[in-house]
Amino acid sequence: MNQEPGKHRRTAGFMLARFEKWILPRIARKLPRWILPDHLTGLGLIAATGIGAAYVAANHDPVWLWVASAGLVIHWLADSLDGTLARTRHIERPRYGFYLDHLCDAYATIAIGLGLGLSPYLLLGGALTVVAAYLVLSINVYLETHIFGEFRYGYGVVGPTEARILLIMLNLVALFSRGLPFNLFGIGMTVFDVAGIAAAVGMTGLLLSRAVRNLQHLGRLEPANVVRTE
Repeated sequence: MNQEPGKHRRTAGFMLARFEKWILPRIARKLPRWILPDHLTGLGLIAATGIGAAYVAANHDPVWLWVASAGLVIHWLADSLDGTLARTRHIERPRYGFYLDHLCDAYATIAIGLGLGLSPYLLLGGALTVVAAYLVLSINVYLETHIFGEFRYGYGVVGPTEARILLIMLNLVALFSRGLPFNLFGIGMTVFDVAGIAAAVGMTGLLLSRAVRNLQHLGRLEPANVVRTE
């Protein structure tokens, strides 16, 4: 079950996983040789920062939502291609890449979440709740990777790519309908808030379900109250 650090089996069951597995290596092989995985990682960081800034700038002009949507596409390409490029060229650095990639993922989650929370479309409390839930899900994935030697980087049919597509769709709703604003108990809300609440509840349910399944499996491997002798 334990593997060499940085070496683990990657599995994904989310909706677009098969499409990404098909398209990303083809894109990677078309990239110029001077483009390296770290360049793509840096581009992803810039894109995440730009997305957050664009959401904040939408306080002054909703047209910035177009910038946020473009940034989400760029972030998908950069975030998905850095590891794919390394594997395609056989220049992987498993431990370095694993550490850097997920550190950058955490930054991107916070930058985009804070940008949304400081925008006119999502309450800050709701944004921080979604960020916290997403980070806890990520921590669970990293724990699973260490314990089971398998990197399962999606929950059900929903993965990072599907989350970006949902954000782009919400951006379009906000552009053409101002986010469908409404009041609930005197609090102004938009469709972003509804999506945020649904996401937080859904992520909590997914975490509990997977944690219970993991603990049941580990409990069978390591029964309680059993004296172990060397």
